[in-house]
Amino acid sequence: MAEDGLRLGGLSSGLALILNGESSKENSSKTHLVSSCDEIGYQSVERTLDYVFGLPNRSIGPLSGPVDGNLVRGILKNELLKLHANSSVLDGDGYRDGICIYGSGCRPDTVGLDEISIRGDIRIIKPPLLVESLAMFSSARANASVWKGKWMYEVILETAGIQQIGWATVSCPFTDHKGVGEAEDSYAFDGRRVRKWNRDAESYGQTWVVGDVIGCCIDLDCNEISFYRNGVSLGLAFNGIRKMGVGCGYYPAVSLSQGERCELNFGGRPFKFPIEGYHPLQAPPSLNSFATQLLRCLSRLLGLHSVEQAKHSSVEKLRLKRFVSPDEIFYPVSHGICEELFSVLGADVWSIEYVAWCPFLSFMVEVFGLQAPHDYSGLDRVLDVFLEFNRSHLLFEHIINALACCCKTAPLVLKECPCSGSYPYLALACHILRRQELMVLWWKSPDFEYHFEGFLSRKDPNKNDLECMMPSVWWPGSCEDVSYESSMLLMTTALSEAVNKIEEKHRDLCRLVIQFIPPVTPPQLPGSVFRKFLQNLLLKNRGADRNLPPPGVSSNSVLVSLYTVILHFLSEGFGMGEICGWLKGSENGRDVGFLHRGGHRSFPMIRKQKISVGRKVVWMMKKPDSMPERSSHVTTECSAGSLSDDIADKPSSSYQSESDFSYCPVQHTSFIPREGVMSSATLREEELLDVLLLLYHIGLAPNFKQASYYMNHQLQSIANLEETDKKIREGPCFEQLKHLKEARNAHREEVIDSVRQCAWFRISLSSRWKQRGMYATCMWTVQLLLVLSKVDLLFTYVPEYYLEALVDCFHVLRKSDPPFVPSSIFIKQGLASFITFVVTHFNDPRICSADLRDLLLQSISVLVQSKEYLAAFEGNEAVKQRMPKALLSAFDNRSWIPVTNILLRLCKGSGFGSSKHGESSSSSSIIFQRLLGQTCISDEALFSAFLNRLFNTLSWTMTEFSVSVREMQEKYQVLEFQQKKCSVIYDLSCNLARVLEFCTHEIPQAFLSGADTNLRRLTELIVFILNHITSAEDTEFFDLSLRRHGQSLEKVNRGMVLAPLVGIILNLINASEQMECREHNDVVSIFASMGCLDSFNCRFQYLLDYNWAGSFRGDDYLGKLVQLENFLNLILLWSQSQENKILGGETDVNDDICCICYSSEADARFAPCSHRSCYGCITRHLLNCHRCFFCNATVLDVVRISDKAD
Repeated sequence: MAEDGLRLGGLSSGLALILNGESSKENSSKTHLVSSCDEIGYQSVERTLDYVFGLPNRSIGPLSGPVDGNLVRGILKNELLKLHANSSVLDGDGYRDGICIYGSGCRPDTVGLDEISIRGDIRIIKPPLLVESLAMFSSARANASVWKGKWMYEVILETAGIQQIGWATVSCPFTDHKGVGEAEDSYAFDGRRVRKWNRDAESYGQTWVVGDVIGCCIDLDCNEISFYRNGVSLGLAFNGIRKMGVGCGYYPAVSLSQGERCELNFGGRPFKFPIEGYHPLQAPPSLNSFATQLLRCLSRLLGLHSVEQAKHSSVEKLRLKRFVSPDEIFYPVSHGICEELFSVLGADVWSIEYVAWCPFLSFMVEVFGLQAPHDYSGLDRVLDVFLEFNRSHLLFEHIINALACCCKTAPLVLKECPCSGSYPYLALACHILRRQELMVLWWKSPDFEYHFEGFLSRKDPNKNDLECMMPSVWWPGSCEDVSYESSMLLMTTALSEAVNKIEEKHRDLCRLVIQFIPPVTPPQLPGSVFRKFLQNLLLKNRGADRNLPPPGVSSNSVLVSLYTVILHFLSEGFGMGEICGWLKGSENGRDVGFLHRGGHRSFPMIRKQKISVGRKVVWMMKKPDSMPERSSHVTTECSAGSLSDDIADKPSSSYQSESDFSYCPVQHTSFIPREGVMSSATLREEELLDVLLLLYHIGLAPNFKQASYYMNHQLQSIANLEETDKKIREGPCFEQLKHLKEARNAHREEVIDSVRQCAWFRISLSSRWKQRGMYATCMWTVQLLLVLSKVDLLFTYVPEYYLEALVDCFHVLRKSDPPFVPSSIFIKQGLASFITFVVTHFNDPRICSADLRDLLLQSISVLVQSKEYLAAFEGNEAVKQRMPKALLSAFDNRSWIPVTNILLRLCKGSGFGSSKHGESSSSSSIIFQRLLGQTCISDEALFSAFLNRLFNTLSWTMTEFSVSVREMQEKYQVLEFQQKKCSVIYDLSCNLARVLEFCTHEIPQAFLSGADTNLRRLTELIVFILNHITSAEDTEFFDLSLRRHGQSLEKVNRGMVLAPLVGIILNLINASEQMECREHNDVVSIFASMGCLDSFNCRFQYLLDYNWAGSFRGDDYLGKLVQLENFLNLILLWSQSQENKILGGETDVNDDICCICYSSEADARFAPCSHRSCYGCITRHLLNCHRCFFCNATVLDVVRISDKAD
């Protein structure tokens, strides 16, 4: 009897489960249906229809015929329209009082921009209201004003620069420099500068990012304005705003700087994040509620079918007799619902977009499911039904647009991981687009590429988002709760899985586009559509790497996503097998990526125009006039091995064998004629590599640069935090303790923020397979460039971004944490080819970009700082042959800093007082010291030019340093900027002095043999530096100007520059003693001739009295100081003897003395002006200037007077 009492009039067991299990708030007819059915159960179809259409129980009487489309439409018209009419009467339009919309376009109730109000150049680049500023600063108002009630509109950010969005009255003046918020009765928010504006700016809100949805709300009942970011309130922005009368209210208004884009939504589409109590400026279409009810009916119908398919234990116990199956009524009911839906939409075409974006999108997402597992079969049933109607195409066009927009704005939410962010919308889009009919529909859309970019977008988090995504933060050595370490690991793992799922769907979507063959004549091959998209994307993003990118460039997330997709295709394979003989895997059947594939590889080198290295090009497809008639390819032959596919699954540790990371090097190149004509629509893997490098350059490189900044900032913040903790433990006074605790909190917040940022960059940029692909890309590129560089004709066509991407990618891998490749393997395989290339080409005249040559030189400067990397330089024959001479040649006004750093590292530890902090002679490069010495001796002209530039540069840096210190002393304060400037210049001066010390040690004959010009310049420079260093009145102030935050006096002091000066003097003394048997310049006499003897004695005594114990290990330096003291005594004795000669009349006074140095005879004259001076002064002057220093005439010759007399 109990089972009989549960009979539902022939309803299926699935329906019974729905009626018992669904919440009571859906509608009351469900419970009525269960309780009021008779025992016989002949009314199951009628009661099922009551449930599907959401009607009260027994609203549908006994049916006399079968269920078909006419019956369904009749029910909808008779019953559902009545409910719709009643609900419309109840809803009413009372809230529309308080707004005035001025006519615009075809519909008078449409809210848009008032063209008359535009100042600057704001253009609608995509309807309905995607706007962009093409002027330096542009402003505009909407054509609607409000003076009563609560209203809002939304702004979807396409860029995240300077934009002021808010409300303004018609009296607010817009100019080329002032916009919304910069006048009375004008209010704005700018998330780039994190400010709110009403005449003056105040701090407010959060930093916004691309994809944010900003809600702009005005409450004219309470006279308040507030802003929301992605539905979260940023707090009350303004209160007490002035009341306005009818027709003189507040207008939505925006001001954009150049290149900024945003999409305005005044209500023409449903809001992403509607705020309760606030109304859209543009009312939704009246048909929206009816369409919503129709789709709810269809949703309930699908629910019957899905539960019917489920095998639930409670359903099986009912044992109900099945008089009707959901399958039997699904087609006629769904078909009737769709007919009615398209019938009402056809009567009001303006409503289709709103219906598609609101109820239809919600319906599709509900059917498919936001979380896995997704209901693919249910979605297929829906698609089958809707695609029977041609009128559905417009609906699906809007759905594709809506899904692309959702991908831009969907944030990652930790609780929803791994199916978070844009993943559910991407998964839905991918499944929809598997239908050829819908793929063709999308491809034919004029916004195909715009939507494609939308699907590839991924919303990046700001600081507040990261705090929600990673509430617990831990770092090595932190004092945080121990549980935070495991919590952070779990959170980062969940976020990594979410990012991986999004990237997987990006690849699925791109595969669909690659496989798609457009229905055009003549037929095209697979990949043609994807290739065309890449071409247009790169064309649009020309100049995206500039400091001020041009308008219209893509979002960085699009470039990063596309790079990630292509990197996966080239590294891990396409995963599509063979398509029309295009994509082929390896012979063993595995889908091996292009970058890890052995055999012959060819690269098309036919470009649009002849462009030297350093000028950007994108595609290499058109034959230039200067190329040979026979077209050619560059064929690079590789060995049969490849990178192991198991690399990504192995930890990066020292026990890995070299074979795990073996790479197929380019061995040689040959030129072969092209056979046949390659279709311009064919997508080639070699072309994808070209695109990959350009995407890395304009998309990934800025992100890695930012990641590097946060890594360095994290280390610095941790050091500051530890130093502050140390000071707190020392027990300072109360006032100091208060300041220290405040500083500690600030340092801790900086550490936490940096840790979160670094963790996000590791999650989004540095997964194992990406590092593997980057490693292979880097090795491929450097091998290719080495081959091309051997042929001038080909190297001329290498684009700049190849080299920039190579260098940046290499250093990213080198600094990766944890390291992807063990250092031993990285040095042996990765570093060898790279250093060969950078050393060979950092001074290559074929590279016309000086910035690019600097980049290569800076790479050498960074690498030689490591002992392991320096050993790789020493073992490279090409480097040993080229680098010494190239370094001396590159020491000029532009590149002297990196060259100095390199030379300093090569001679590190070999100077006086350089062994205190581990700089022993064993850490220097004996090999390169010898090679540099040989180069200087063998090429006297090169060394002379280098030495002249070295003298000039050191003199300039010491002058700049002295002037900066004097400025701070005069102002009695040490500003941070000036302190940093002083510290940097001082470091450079010390480095230059060390290089000069090395020169006197390795090539003393350059100063002691021949003309004494170099020795005199060196002596003058030593005296000049001693005067500047030892003449500071306040020693403590002098040392304070050198120290940066966190540095101790032990590391930064006067001894850093005094030590190389002592080393130079000792080198000259030792070399003079060794050259006693040969003629050489007298070091003692030249030093003694430098100015006032008392002053000179004082400076030298300062050197002798300086505390050198802090610069040496042990007391070996004492003997050298004795040697220095003996040298000073010799100078004093020589000076005294010269003085005695003059007093005794032994020396005749020569009237013909040089008026420049006043120490030598004027034994030379300029030709043709005949002005006289000493030969040393003239020679020194001509090193830098070829004009007479008396009359400024051009010097044609120098005549030695003594030679002419002879």
